Amino acid sequence: MWEDVATAIAKETQTSFVLQSESSIAGGCINEARRLESETGEVYFVKANSAGFLRLFEAEAKALTEIASTRTVRVPDPVCHGISGNQSFLVLEFLETGRDGGSAQRKLGQDLARLHRMEQPHFGWKIDNAIGSTHQPNPASDDWIAFYLEHRLVHQFDLAQKKGQSFHGIESLTKHVPNLFSEYKPFPSLLHGDLWGGNFSVDTEGLPYVFDPASYYGDREADIAFTYMFGGFSKEFHQGYEEIFPLDPGFEIRKTLYNLYHELNHYNLFGGGYARSAQSSINHLLAYSP
Repeated sequence: MWEDVATAIAKETQTSFVLQSESSIAGGCINEARRLESETGEVYFVKANSAGFLRLFEAEAKALTEIASTRTVRVPDPVCHGISGNQSFLVLEFLETGRDGGSAQRKLGQDLARLHRMEQPHFGWKIDNAIGSTHQPNPASDDWIAFYLEHRLVHQFDLAQKKGQSFHGIESLTKHVPNLFSEYKPFPSLLHGDLWGGNFSVDTEGLPYVFDPASYYGDREADIAFTYMFGGFSKEFHQGYEEIFPLDPGFEIRKTLYNLYHELNHYNLFGGGYARSAQSSINHLLAYSP
């Protein structure tokens, strides 16, 4: 397979990329990750999975390209993607990991705020993609609340129900959610979509970059909310963001709403205690009175 990937790299870059070595990279729980190096020292990062993942790799490449086009948040450049036998692959620019000299998180917050300030034509996106390996529908919509309820929360509730998991208060929640937006009218921003601490790093010059997007056009608060769910983002990150694009009143309760999507998705992917976390979030949201 790796020789096929090397051939695809050579064709796309119009170079004589001759594979010298390939080595495994740890960290991913969904895809196989490899470092490919040529005889002349060119290095690329490769993600591989079953052939059915090709459409997800195509969507990821589109997201990276769109984020890069904004000249805000840095991402690895997508090189090529394709099929080799019964496996699909995505080739990306290889960015060496370095150390944060102290300013990377603030810069990341500032860059993300600049990305979010760019208003997009509608909610949704150009194609469906995935959050982890879960299908993420992205039909175009002018109604954020309706989009988020149907294509994020109800979608995940339906997947959980197919696994035999039910939640109390879903109908009440869908009726209550508009109350959280009574004085807040979000516009569509290009989101990373899966912005947890494992999806950003720092290069050898101490500059931040993000990867593994699940992008769509949505409320910028959805990105910021997820940075709190597992930690990994410093107060400097949030200060940097607020310097450019301050958050609106009511974010704290909407943070719970947006992280409910990820709690449900993590239950659908991994099971365990995420169902209890999701139910706790539902209860907290229903108890809130603006």
